[in-house]
Amino acid sequence: SAYKSIGAAEEKYDVQYCKIIDVGKKVIAYNIQGFLESQVVFYLMNMNLDPRVIYITRHGESEDNAAGRIGGDAALAPGGEKYAKALARFIDRRRLEFASEVDEQNHRLAQFMASGNSSEPESEASQSSSTSTEYSSLRLRIKPDFEIWTSMLRRTMETVEHFDSQKYRIKNIRSLNEIYAGKCEGMTYEEIAARYPDEFEARQLDKFYYRYPGIGGESYADVVLRLQQVIVELERIRHSVLLVTHRAMARTLLSYFMDVPTTHMPDMELPLGHVYSCEPRPFGNYLRVWRYDADLDAFEEVDASSALKIQYPKILAGSRQSTSSENNDQHNLLPSPAETSYSTGH
Repeated sequence: SAYKSIGAAEEKYDVQYCKIIDVGKKVIAYNIQGFLESQVVFYLMNMNLDPRVIYITRHGESEDNAAGRIGGDAALAPGGEKYAKALARFIDRRRLEFASEVDEQNHRLAQFMASGNSSEPESEASQSSSTSTEYSSLRLRIKPDFEIWTSMLRRTMETVEHFDSQKYRIKNIRSLNEIYAGKCEGMTYEEIAARYPDEFEARQLDKFYYRYPGIGGESYADVVLRLQQVIVELERIRHSVLLVTHRAMARTLLSYFMDVPTTHMPDMELPLGHVYSCEPRPFGNYLRVWRYDADLDAFEEVDASSALKIQYPKILAGSRQSTSSENNDQHNLLPSPAETSYSTGH
């Protein structure tokens, strides 16, 4: 009773507007002018609510991870190879589980729609339910696509070597490469702190805008720009995707999907051996998290509400507030071991 559609009145005064009907099935754009305005329309046109899951994980442990070195293009360590095999088994299982969940949801929806129309004869309602269920099953059969995206670096490509290429479309995307550390590539944080103390402190003071020194050095702000087209493509696609990437990339992507402010993004703890599952829904993204247990050689689901932890460096402890009392006691100047090792406890 309170809603009034925009249209003729706005057009009379040349007001810019964009109507999105049924999540992009129909788009009406009027008098759109300017770069940002046109980008907003482009972004909204690529939205959809088809059932799908966006899985995000870091690569398996590499030789540089084991040595505490950042960047580089190292191969997987033995622990990383073990994780890669377990990841392929896990995604195979989750793919079937999700297809079953979607089929069940479609079946319940068909029953609800059939029972909600009291004027419809029982035989027609039964036929409608059967037709809807058959249609949902058909959609699952004719849309089997599941893509895997990795960076162009060796450790991510080796992590997906155990996936069946007949079941998965694998793409290597340069935009998913790890943040480039310039002349700090291949160094440990201790070495950076000793050799470039001013640079190390500057990064702790503003990790989002700090750009690593040297040719090609990047900041998190640069990474956000680099990932814009990847994010648009993730909004556009209508099937599930697994992204096997790096810590900075995972932080950026999860910050986007879970609405984490950019000021917190560089301090998110995203250890190796975790799979983050973002399921787009009408009013936000539903997050589930699985952790790899090296002793069991399997994944177990963990509490998603505590998975995206923010841990600030000690140098910022006085100027920033932590998100929990637990974090208040855990300010570390250097990354914690959890950043570069697998969990072996329950």
